[in-house]
Amino acid sequence: MWTRKVINVVSCIRKNSRHFLGYRSNYSTFNLPQEIINQPITRVTELSNKLKVATVHTNCEIPTIGLWISSGSKYENKKNNGVAHFLEHMIFKGTKKRNRIQLEKEIENMGAHLNAYTAREQTGYYCKCFKSDIKWCIELLSDILSNSIFDDNLIELEKHVILREMEEVEKCKDEVIFDKLHMTAFRDHPLGFTILGPEENIKNMKRKDIIDYIDKNYTSDRMVLCAVGDVQHEEIVKLAELNFNHLKTQEQKNNSVIHNNNNDKPFFCGSEIIIRDDDSGPNAHVAVAFEGVPWNSPDSITFMLMQCIIGTYKKNEEGILPGKLSANRTVNNICNKMTVGCADYFTSFNTCYNNTGLFGFYVQCDEIAVEHALGELMFGVTSLSYSITDEEVELAKIHLKTQLISMFESSSTLAEEVSRQLLVYGRKISLAEFILRLNEIDTEEVKRVAWKYLHDRDIAVAAIGALHGMPQYIDLRQKTYWLRY
Repeated sequence: MWTRKVINVVSCIRKNSRHFLGYRSNYSTFNLPQEIINQPITRVTELSNKLKVATVHTNCEIPTIGLWISSGSKYENKKNNGVAHFLEHMIFKGTKKRNRIQLEKEIENMGAHLNAYTAREQTGYYCKCFKSDIKWCIELLSDILSNSIFDDNLIELEKHVILREMEEVEKCKDEVIFDKLHMTAFRDHPLGFTILGPEENIKNMKRKDIIDYIDKNYTSDRMVLCAVGDVQHEEIVKLAELNFNHLKTQEQKNNSVIHNNNNDKPFFCGSEIIIRDDDSGPNAHVAVAFEGVPWNSPDSITFMLMQCIIGTYKKNEEGILPGKLSANRTVNNICNKMTVGCADYFTSFNTCYNNTGLFGFYVQCDEIAVEHALGELMFGVTSLSYSITDEEVELAKIHLKTQLISMFESSSTLAEEVSRQLLVYGRKISLAEFILRLNEIDTEEVKRVAWKYLHDRDIAVAAIGALHGMPQYIDLRQKTYWLRY
């Protein structure tokens, strides 16, 4: 059955386009290992109100069941920035059926774990419970989504909680640096907003702001109910129809025009935000980003591969293989060629959104090593257009395949990934198809994509800390083509 399923996928792939919204073409061979072919199948049913119900049957006795929504800070404006995150906090504060204490006790007595998160384009509410409690879990998710009270007094109390959370976030340089990076790259577009929002907005948040946001964004056609574990698809669909069929689509709510410019492709601004603070300690934190590609771009997997080629390095986690001996060119150069100071940590990133993306790196290093570290990392990115080798590409493919397969080890991670794909692509991409797409990418394809998007392109830069040796923006910009001249 598994072999027949994958052969059908390959047959469909050959007939359609490179885009993720369809299947990719020109597959001449099919030779995948069994551990890739024999992955659990994702079953999807769309309800009459366009809410998608997805299940993945695994042997996990503690399934993850959650609701993922195409909602987040991108769907805000300057006046209500922070409302999506505020809503995430308030949705656990009591409903018409359960007050806050009853809700917390019920979850505790069931031995369940309820969690949530807010990102720029996605919000998730999910629960891990015993498989015998699935019916209760789905009813609970429906209750907090549809019947939350949002008491004015509790809203005032929660403001203090979120302000304290903001203080803690500001102590985490890696979180601050990426907020600043989005801010300088996308400026006044909602993608440039922080998820928590400004302090003034939090202090002025009202119940009406939350209700309005729900009304405009929490529509059934932007939701996925996903269950991963020892679950039965037909049972989950019946429970979804029972608990979520009352939800309306955006069209039914007459919200055909969303209240801000979130659907417009943001302009990527070559710019920088530099916050020099020599008293904060001896370390500098710097992030550099190029404009990347959206989720459904034909080149998105190549970007994932390029991220693996640049790689990640942690000085205090070198283990039995020191960075000086690493086969990764960038890691090797960082460890061997820096003549002054050292880099404690760097990581490449590839952040995709619905209509744009960010690709680049973040580095933490000594203040005297800033120029050297940035030079080596910019060299690593620029060399993707010129001197990348077959060995580097194949090694990166192995690492990327490991990452893709490891997603199936966690029910929560898999549920989130399935839901994200359904929200972004409108379908679940099988692991076999992903690997087939990846196998098609060769060294010349990496060079083509890198030349198109990274060679001589504007960059966004965010830096915080002891920046004594921070290069000028124009110097970093020149390094996007320095191998050429």
